Amino acid sequence: QVQLVESGGGSAQSGGSLRLSCAASGSTRATYSWGWLRQAPGKEREGVAGINSDGSTSYADSVKGRFTISRDNAKNTLYLQMDSLKPEDTAMYYCAAAPGWWYRPLRASEVRYWGQGTQVTVSS
Repeated sequence: QVQLVESGGGSAQSGGSLRLSCAASGSTRATYSWGWLRQAPGKEREGVAGINSDGSTSYADSVKGRFTISRDNAKNTLYLQMDSLKPEDTAMYYCAAAPGWWYRPLRASEVRYWGQGTQVTVSS
């Protein structure tokens, strides 16, 4: 079992920055791919960024060059640095973990463990 707790959501102006954190506990030594997904009102949950145990990363085209995913293994914490935010980035953001290796952002159907979500709102 893995428990995930997000923090760091909030409001920002267009062009601003926010950093999300996700503290992981439990069986984190297993081989998991970690990632962030988001869901805007009326839309499906979509993968934003992912990171494997070897540090390899992947991003959705919509956030490439603006968002950076990273992980501090010593703290068992996952991060999502979001820069140059746009109003279309407004969504609930979820931290997630899936077994194995993924070379693209996770899809909701592939996730085994979810965080509770944190809201990000970007105003123009």
